[in-house]
Amino acid sequence: MSDVDLGFYEVKLQVGHGGMPGAPILHMTLGVNASTGEVAGTAEITQALPPPYGSMAIPHVAGRIFQTGFGGNELLVHVTGQYPESATPPAIGTYQAEFSAALVVDRFWDGRGSFACNRDIIADCAVKNVSEA
Repeated sequence: MSDVDLGFYEVKLQVGHGGMPGAPILHMTLGVNASTGEVAGTAEITQALPPPYGSMAIPHVAGRIFQTGFGGNELLVHVTGQYPESATPPAIGTYQAEFSAALVVDRFWDGRGSFACNRDIIADCAVKNVSEA
C-alpha cells in the first residue's frame, strides 16, 4: 500500500481485545473508495459461545474515512449498520438493532478502535489489517 491510495480497494480488519478469552471480535471486509472517502462492506462479530450464539452477521455497513492531516496522517473511520436481533423473552419476534464502529488507523489500517452493537460497547480495541498481501 502506498502513501496515497487511489481508486477502489478492499481491506479486511479484525477489531478486538486479543488474548482475552471469550471477548467479542469484530471482523470487517470493507470496500474503500479512496477518492471519495466512502467505505461499505460487511461485518461479523464472533465470540466463543455455544451455538446458536457465537456469531452475529451484519450484512451491510457503510461510512466514511476522514484524514487528520497531521502527525502520521491517521485515518478516522466511522461505519454504521443494522442487524436482526431477537427480542428478549417474554417478548417475541426480531427487530433491527444498531451497529457502529469508530476506528483510528494508520496508512496500513492498523490502530485502535471501538464498536457498539445494540447496547453493548466494546472500547479500546486493537485494529489489525488482516488482508492478504
